[in-house]
Amino acid sequence: MTESRFTNILRQILKNPLSIAGVTITLALVILAIIGPTVAPYDPLETHPLDKLASPSLAHPFGTDGLGRDIFSRVLYGARITLRISLLILSISGSIGTLIGINAGYFGGKVDNLLMRMTDIIIAFPRLVLAMAISAALGPSLRNVVIALSIAQWTYFARLSRSKALVAAEQEYTEAAKATGASNTRILLVHILPMSLSPVIIQGTIIMGSIIITAAGLGFIGFGAQPPTPEWGVMVSNGRNFLPGGWWVSTFPGIAIMITVLGFNLLGDGVRDILDPRFK
Repeated sequence: MTESRFTNILRQILKNPLSIAGVTITLALVILAIIGPTVAPYDPLETHPLDKLASPSLAHPFGTDGLGRDIFSRVLYGARITLRISLLILSISGSIGTLIGINAGYFGGKVDNLLMRMTDIIIAFPRLVLAMAISAALGPSLRNVVIALSIAQWTYFARLSRSKALVAAEQEYTEAAKATGASNTRILLVHILPMSLSPVIIQGTIIMGSIIITAAGLGFIGFGAQPPTPEWGVMVSNGRNFLPGGWWVSTFPGIAIMITVLGFNLLGDGVRDILDPRFK
């Protein structure tokens, strides 16, 4: 991306208050994920039974949970976990879906039918149900959450990239590349893939919030991260046992999820408005 192109995109983002809010929240999450373990006042796994269910105070801004662990520290550590698994899921599902989509659109025929029918089968299952089934089969862990959600999410990228590949395959520059003897791999990587990246980037930023919610949901119902991991979904689940007296145990991790998802949704809308010509 040239400097003028980057400057133009940045200028358009700064014109939209919602995009600014999305960028601000997203950057705050990234910063917290980087420095969170450094600035956290307590060890997120260290228990203090005598301080259990302490209400928010100067010593514990978000209070403590049923084992006396500082919730503020656990939320800070949870930001790194949430960002890491979300980016992993987005990278894996985006790469798989894009490769499948561009191959289906470029080769067409039987290859297209086979890949798209496989895609339709995956889409037929609700994402959360499919992720739960895969996580149950593999066992509850963060690694298996990444695998399960990557399998459940790649279909969106496949359909988008296929639609662009169908158009790019009929363009003159693609026909010229074929005439000069370029290999299918070169044509896919040099001519087809770049045409598919824009909608994939837009879709990736839009569904990032959905990925975070689904990952937290798996942790909440016991199919994702396991205690004592300071993952936000697990923390909300643990706080159920202390409602309504210990409302802060679930409330603050829930607020962290809400703000993070809101930030990525606003960022996704802003990126869509900038990169998608239909919204200009």
